[in-house]
Formats: sequence, structure tokens, C-alpha cells
Amino acid sequence: MSESSMLSAAEIATDRVLLRKARDADRERLIELQTDPQVWAHLGGPHLRETVEQRLDEIGGAANATPRPGGFIIADKATDDLLGTVELKRRAVELPGHVNDYGEELELGYLLRPDAWGAGLAFEATTAVLRATADELPDEPVILVTQSANTRSLKLAVRLGFRPVSTFREFDAEQTLALASLHSFKA
Repeated sequence: MSESSMLSAAEIATDRVLLRKARDADRERLIELQTDPQVWAHLGGPHLRETVEQRLDEIGGAANATPRPGGFIIADKATDDLLGTVELKRRAVELPGHVNDYGEELELGYLLRPDAWGAGLAFEATTAVLRATADELPDEPVILVTQSANTRSLKLAVRLGFRPVSTFREFDAEQTLALASLHSFKA
């Protein structure tokens, strides 16, 4: 599948969040998100600040951090402050964890700053992306992969309507693959 079979929206608004492309003003909060030990506790550990800064410089600044269709900053709708990121992308065929033989299923991923945890913002942002995508693309499988030890992420997956279907090892930890049908998110 190609990127042309991805969500075309550049911005999605909900009651409390604005899903938008990154801006240079997001730089410090993006760095904090990528280097936070709590955020990365189930993702292999935080990145070094110098590494994140270098990566942002290499791509021409924070404004280029969400270039692909389906990738968004989760911003507070009232303040426009970065709360996290959400991405719906194609899972690379060479990675483990697929539900079909050719891979490239739609895969939902998200990160949220700890100060935004527990308020339902991840649910609101991910639901908005999935609904917008369901309105544009034909039905197909959507997967969510999370470390099995990440109980908060697993609870969110179930709340969204994903059902765990398998486990596998990646990054020296057990991962859970959860599955939903894209059309189940149609508004």
C-alpha cells in the first residue's frame, strides 16, 4: 500500500484537542516528550536529549516532525500547547506483529505527556484519527501494538474497541497485538 492510501486531513479538531502538524514552537515540548522516562517506560527507554535535538536539526526543525499523512501533534485546543503525538501509519512488513501475510496494516501509535494522562485525551485524539480515516478509506484491519506490561495502553486499546489477538517478542519484551476493523470507527 502507498501513502496515498492514508488519511489526507492535515488537522482534526475535537472538543478538547486539536490534531495538527508540528510547528517550530513545539520543539521544547517534543524534546521533553521524547526524553521523558515515564513516557518511554514501555517503549525501550527515553531518548537522549542530544540525540533528539540532533534529529530535529537534521530534519530542518520541529515543524518537520510530522510530515507524513496520518501523523499529528495532539495540542490542547485552548492553549495550542503540545500534549503528545498520534500517528496512523503502515506497519512495515519487516517488523514482527501482523494479521495478514503481506503486512502494511494500518497501525495506531500515540504518546502523551504525563501531565495529560488520566483525562481521556488519548482516547479523544485516537478516536478522532480513526474516525477521520474510516470516513476516507475502505475497511481494513487496524492494529495497535503495545508492550504487554503497559496496562494503561492495553486498557485504552480495549476502550477503543481493539481486541488482543496475539503476542510476540520485540525490544526484549512481550508485545500485545490488538486488532479492530477500520469501519468500526465510522461516526
